[in-house]
Amino acid sequence: MYKFIKDLLKKKEPERVVLSFNAVLAWLDECEKTSRTLLDSETGTPTQNIRNASAQLQHIINGIADAEHDPAIHPKLKSITKNSLPLFVKAMNASLSKELPEDIEAFYTAAVECVKGCLNSTRGQGRYLQAVFPDEMKAVKNGIDTMGHEINTITASLARYQKQKALIDTARSLHAALYDIQVDFKKSLEKDRRITSRISEITQRLDCIEKELVELPSDAKMKEVNEKKSLLADREKNRDERIRSYTALSMTASHVFRKAEKIAIKQKQSAEISNLRHTIELLSDHAAPDITELASALTVSFPIAHRMIDAGEIILKNKEERAIFSDTGRFSSDIVTLCTDILTHEMACKSAQEALATHPVLTRINALEREKIQLVSMLSKEHQSQKDLAEWSEKARAQIPTLGDELKKKIEEIGGGSVQLQADDPVLVRG
Repeated sequence: MYKFIKDLLKKKEPERVVLSFNAVLAWLDECEKTSRTLLDSETGTPTQNIRNASAQLQHIINGIADAEHDPAIHPKLKSITKNSLPLFVKAMNASLSKELPEDIEAFYTAAVECVKGCLNSTRGQGRYLQAVFPDEMKAVKNGIDTMGHEINTITASLARYQKQKALIDTARSLHAALYDIQVDFKKSLEKDRRITSRISEITQRLDCIEKELVELPSDAKMKEVNEKKSLLADREKNRDERIRSYTALSMTASHVFRKAEKIAIKQKQSAEISNLRHTIELLSDHAAPDITELASALTVSFPIAHRMIDAGEIILKNKEERAIFSDTGRFSSDIVTLCTDILTHEMACKSAQEALATHPVLTRINALEREKIQLVSMLSKEHQSQKDLAEWSEKARAQIPTLGDELKKKIEEIGGGSVQLQADDPVLVRG
């Protein structure tokens, strides 16, 4: 018999809770519902007692409010009553008129404010009314004490509920963080599959391009390409030779014409200055000038320079300058011929360049090279994306044990016993 009673009284160990990750939110909702139901049950009577006490206080204050007109009150006390009573009644009415909401937390805040206001009123103007209304003021004090006692009861229950609610909210936040990692992991796995697929496609295409670029130089049509390259090189060589000859002649003539321009500036010969500058600009241009315009400019400028040479204002310093200005007709003919040849060879070079650039083999090589550059850039970006994703995954996975332990701890605090959390997703499995 003793053993039976001892077993009944023996403290039972709390049951171990086994929860799957996906069942946690429903379990937390049930815990919150139970906690709220317990709060409502514990605070139902105290809240009603507070409402009753408030109503009784209001009834007492209404009775006191008309007492100042009582002829039985001693004149000295009547003076006190006349000064303090209206203020006391006004302050008490202000506190008691505050609404007491149905929601327990809002009710608690309003009730505390009401009691504080009433206490301040009794300790203020109310203390002068003790001698005049001893019974009424005692009843007011008792009513306030009743409200304070019931508030203390609610305080304990509300504190337990709020502590439990805070634990539940924290657990929900931890669960949400783990759930977000789970969702993001699934997205990251899919993203990684897409990146891997693109890397494979790009790599395969680059292999094909490299193979084709290796094979193209052996193409039978490369002989045509080499012939066209050789033709272009010959034409560019001929053009460059004529450009060098033209440059040598034009620079020598320009040097003398610049001396003539300086003399014309000193002599303020505006027409001569303009003609000489135009000729210098044509001869100094990097491109071959219009032959008609050049011939006309030389026809005008040579006589100006000759006049200055004959007057001793310009001294020809070398045989090249003397050769030009001793036979200006030949110089004009030579330089116009060189200009014509340069233009002709430029057109020939351009034609050879176009023929080479549009050759099917080179066109294909250029297209492959451009594609290769683009693909290499794309491949680098894909590899970087994959690296960034792997780093994120590692950091996110490292958070799981800590978040899981914190969630387990909070659930144990809420349930009051040990908990075993079971992961529904491999992502959330520790290890």
